[in-house]
Amino acid sequence: MTMQRNLSALFCASALALSLSACSDNKAPATDAASTGADASQSGTLDKIKKSGTIVLGYRDSSIPFSYIADNPNQPVGYAHDLQLKVVEAVKQKLNMPDLKVRYNLVTSQNRIPLVSNGTVDLECGSTTNNKERQQQVDFSVGFFEVGSRLLTATDSGVKDFADLKGKKLVTTAGTTSERYIRQHEKELGIGEVISAKDHAESFLMLQSGRAAAFMMDDILLAGEKSKAKDPNKWHIVGTAPIQEVYGCMLRKGDTGFKQVVDDAIKATYSSGEINKMYNKWFEQPIPPKNINLNFAMSDQLKALIANPHDLSLIHI
Repeated sequence: MTMQRNLSALFCASALALSLSACSDNKAPATDAASTGADASQSGTLDKIKKSGTIVLGYRDSSIPFSYIADNPNQPVGYAHDLQLKVVEAVKQKLNMPDLKVRYNLVTSQNRIPLVSNGTVDLECGSTTNNKERQQQVDFSVGFFEVGSRLLTATDSGVKDFADLKGKKLVTTAGTTSERYIRQHEKELGIGEVISAKDHAESFLMLQSGRAAAFMMDDILLAGEKSKAKDPNKWHIVGTAPIQEVYGCMLRKGDTGFKQVVDDAIKATYSSGEINKMYNKWFEQPIPPKNINLNFAMSDQLKALIANPHDLSLIHI
């Protein structure tokens, strides 16, 4: 009995020692992991770029005139892309890497957020609206454009505003705030059917082929699609915008170090006045591929945003 008690006591003491050791071993790494996570959230993207020697830019293929493919299938162009390149120059200076390589990754409305979140894309600058829902998944730079969602339709369609869509088919682009808004309100507007296309080009193709009576999207993107038509004068932009939105560049959430570099680069472009030349180039001069002039004057809202840059959302969709 005495031997059994001694063995039992020895076993319990050993178990207690092992238990305490286990608790101690588990606790220390948890603290280290939290510290590492905090460091990564502050400078993860810059560290990734420095180690790889490459920055990965997300671009769109048909978001005219922000980010799109014109003549060279391997080289995006546009207003947002020019701002993106300003960030690249700032990163080169920040990391002292004059030979930093740029790699492009095509994104769509549906996959752009996952590709930024999972680290595939370092920076996306196209036509992405900064809203509350997206802020839960990614961070945004200071805004670089302000738009309203309106309708593109044939001049003889009879559609002048959203109230004229009763019983008619409306196309919009999947994964956009326009799609989210119109699906929330399609019943009250009496819309016959809402069609979600994969991108802006497909949306406009559906409109041109007669599969939809109107195409709902950000007014400037509609102007871009209209410019690609065989006869741009056959189409016009109508309707009172039910929502106003601000575009921003997307980056991984919590990466404060990289966001600072991005914001500073955009703000410097604003304060130097260079943004006015960029705007004139893409919105008030002939642009590729068809050398159409969008004739889209800078709005008072955008002038205010440039004078006082911010990364706030205007909508709650």
